[in-house]
Amino acid sequence: GAAIEALYGVLLPRLREQGMEKLYFDVELPLCRVLADMERSGFLVDGGALARFGADLSDTIRQLEERIYAAAGQQFNINSTKQLGKVLFEDLGLPHGKKTKTGWSTNADVLEKLKDQPLVADVLTYRQYAKLKSTYADGLLKVIDPDGRIRTSFQMTVTATGRLSSTEPNLQNIPVRSPLGREMRKFFVARDGYVLVDADYSQIELRVLAHISGDRNMIKAFNDNTDIHTVTASEVFDMPPQLVTPIMRSRAKAVNFGIVYGIGAFSLAKDIGVSRSEADEYIKGYLRHYSGVDKYMHDVVEKAKKDGYAETMFARRRYLPELTASNANTRAFGERVARNMPIQGTAADIIKIAMIRVYERLERENLAAKLIMQVHDELIVEAPENEKERVSALLKEEMENAVKLSVALTADVHSGRTWYDAKG
Repeated sequence: GAAIEALYGVLLPRLREQGMEKLYFDVELPLCRVLADMERSGFLVDGGALARFGADLSDTIRQLEERIYAAAGQQFNINSTKQLGKVLFEDLGLPHGKKTKTGWSTNADVLEKLKDQPLVADVLTYRQYAKLKSTYADGLLKVIDPDGRIRTSFQMTVTATGRLSSTEPNLQNIPVRSPLGREMRKFFVARDGYVLVDADYSQIELRVLAHISGDRNMIKAFNDNTDIHTVTASEVFDMPPQLVTPIMRSRAKAVNFGIVYGIGAFSLAKDIGVSRSEADEYIKGYLRHYSGVDKYMHDVVEKAKKDGYAETMFARRRYLPELTASNANTRAFGERVARNMPIQGTAADIIKIAMIRVYERLERENLAAKLIMQVHDELIVEAPENEKERVSALLKEEMENAVKLSVALTADVHSGRTWYDAKG
């Protein structure tokens, strides 16, 4: 007890002097109660269906093994990089990269390039299924509590940007990229007589970027309620919005999101499969149109160099000794972080505020619904059927009004019996 009091005497003045008093007392501290309640509630899982899914995966994995062995003309351990490298590059003589001390590289990049070759596509699929089976199907079955619910732990002090993280098990990384991975969400369910109400912010990081940078074009695009990716495409490709094709839109989308992460032409080119010079043109076109963002990108790095840290709208800090490093790669990393942390971190602060408001309002209105999950820009509430409409409206309202920015925040809300159905 005495130690805590002594700390209070030292740390409170320091919070004040760093301007983080509000962040602590209005966001982090009240959030503790919310997270504790979410951890207690847990998320119901359909264990039977999950076990059947695991068994189906096993069958498919066995079939893939047989096909791989047949194509290779031998049995070997597919999970051993060394044995797989030998089969692919020595026995079958496929084109290969460099040989390292430990053998041939068989990482995803190498195999992606060879996926038209016999056996390679099967190996990639095999890896995907094996990972799903061990980490998710088997891994989640092991941590189901006697009441059928899975209880994760939320960490508030792990990420450098202020995002929450989830451990034992991590429910924030249930795969969404692949259709097969998305199936996992079908096993997360509401209990009888209840539904899951899922609300997620639409493009919150881009909206935060528009607000923080004060970029007039981006603010206007959001406030006119236009589709930001189409608007960006029409600028980058210099044509009227109605002529923008889906592929142009998806490329513009990659630029929009990439810019937030301080992406360079090289990475962008790889992500969307165009040449480096083309990617460079896209980035230049983007920064010409969104000149406020261009200025922000420059100014925020300068400010971080001067201050020694980057900060969010709510004064959350991340110190950046990397900015003064002698190594150029380290400095470049520091610059990317200086650009991105204020955006990702502000979005994280906003969602935390929304969580507190949703929680307090559910309590105030004596609703039986409970907030049970947060995945970065998405909140999930388990609500009795008869509270579904009220809870949906409440979530939307609290999330959209968590803070006032120069652009509207919008949240999309859907509900369903499973997390998969509630994702809309």
